[in-house]
Amino acid sequence: MNERIQKAVDSRIWAVVGASNDRKKFGNRIYRDLLAAGYTVYPVNPNEAQVEGAPAFATLAELPQKPEVVNVVVPSRVGQKVAQQAVETGVQFLWLQPGAESAELIEKAEAMGLEVIHHACAMVEKRTWT
Repeated sequence: MNERIQKAVDSRIWAVVGASNDRKKFGNRIYRDLLAAGYTVYPVNPNEAQVEGAPAFATLAELPQKPEVVNVVVPSRVGQKVAQQAVETGVQFLWLQPGAESAELIEKAEAMGLEVIHHACAMVEKRTWT
């Protein structure tokens, strides 16, 4: 596991952007997986009032506490807005799930000062955390 991933997984407060109530979607699966591992996890989805019974938030700015890691499970065009929100809220790590990344998003997020993790699935990496 590389050092950036290790630092991210050692962080205990996460937001999952794209979390939903559809248990077949990766946003839901990642959200549940992190909760089961004992992380504090906030679902971010402007189209959901709740995810798995927990309040959902439309933006990162609405979260009750600042996440250390923002896990992105939305298309890269939406991810660019998420990256800007992450910078505005003082987030350190932006984890782009496979399929959520693009070269442009990675470049822009890194230029904004975010530590970007990409080409790595949080659920797969999690198997090495615990």
